[in-house]
Amino acid sequence: MPTSSMAGGFTAQKTPVVMQIIPVLGPGGAEQGCIDIAAELNNVGAKSIVVSHGGSRVPELARAGTLHIDLPVHSKHPLVMWKNIKRIRRLIRDYDVDIVHVRSRAPAWSAWRACQGTQAKFMTTCHAPYKTQTGLKRFYNSSIARGERVIAVSRYVANYLKATFGIDDDVIRVVHRGIALDKFHPTAVSAERMIKISREWRLPDGANVVMMPGRITRLKGHHVLIDAIAQLKRTDVFCVLIGSDQGRVEYRKELEDEIRARKLEGYVRIVDHCSDMPAAYMLTNVVVSASTEPEGFGRVPVEAQAMGRPVVATDHGGVRETIQRGETGWLIPPGDSTALARAISEALALNATQRAVLATRAMAHIAANFTKERMAFDTLNVYSELLGEKFAPAKKTKSTPISGKKKQPAQSKAKKQSRPTDSAALRRAAE
Repeated sequence: MPTSSMAGGFTAQKTPVVMQIIPVLGPGGAEQGCIDIAAELNNVGAKSIVVSHGGSRVPELARAGTLHIDLPVHSKHPLVMWKNIKRIRRLIRDYDVDIVHVRSRAPAWSAWRACQGTQAKFMTTCHAPYKTQTGLKRFYNSSIARGERVIAVSRYVANYLKATFGIDDDVIRVVHRGIALDKFHPTAVSAERMIKISREWRLPDGANVVMMPGRITRLKGHHVLIDAIAQLKRTDVFCVLIGSDQGRVEYRKELEDEIRARKLEGYVRIVDHCSDMPAAYMLTNVVVSASTEPEGFGRVPVEAQAMGRPVVATDHGGVRETIQRGETGWLIPPGDSTALARAISEALALNATQRAVLATRAMAHIAANFTKERMAFDTLNVYSELLGEKFAPAKKTKSTPISGKKKQPAQSKAKKQSRPTDSAALRRAAE
């Protein structure tokens, strides 16, 4: 009879082996989540494998003790996807893989077929809703919904999965993304780092900085923010748009032309890249997320709140689950530049005490709900569900099923019954 052994807080008859599959390891929330889970698997004594087509972040896996295997899992070519079935199945058998966890549609098709006839459990993570213009596209997208467990990064994504693919409630688990508070915390940023970024951006002395991080693509709503800045008509506001155009040169030129047409050259600047986002947040008076289409989660508002910054975001998608309206930030209608200008103005008008109240609330909210540790613990619990006693955490917790309601920080009955405007709530709390 096999005997159980303890491994880093987990009981196991054998060392659990989890293989994550992601197209490439570059920048992005899905990639960060993959790396974070790989590190946590190693921390608890499990064996972690990541399969991808490489990328700039592969060395991070090596430092965490995770094996990386390079396969063309990024490809959407049918022949390559078909060949990947055999490649992945060989890895499952060679490494005695218990769970194959896939984070993208093309490799999900290959991995789903590869797991059939093996001991491996197949599961997926859906990071965002996918557009379904045709029946063929819907079928292609359905690979992400074929897992024995399907993680959704927000309740918004969970509802999309249920409505689009008819997944049962007991299959879906909501595991919000989490951030590293040792990195995204005001006390973690030195003055020297802030000075360096300020010089790189050539920030005017004494300017109120409005920052919008996000790749240069139309759905991020850069044009909405530019219009809002023009409406403010304030010479003390300086706006920074951080992000790469990733080859979208026509859209970037369109934004630059609009900046010139509005005579905002001295007040709005596009920055291709920022290697120190925590320092960038600390230089910012207001952080904006102006996406015109709903996002699956929305990492920027979470990072901004963790840094104690006022944040204004559009009121749709997963962002609704990360900002407490009127308590930790502002939520405005998508595409409404006038509402965005008004919210930015209200945020800039907060006095020192009001800003401190907002920062305290926001930081506590993120620490309670959106940490890397919580995300990792909830994800490992999903692994435990699939493998039972072979992979059970020493502490017990429950990841949120689609029908479950996330517990919110305690609020007074009066606040629950009546929601004031965002600025009124913040001011009243500071009085």
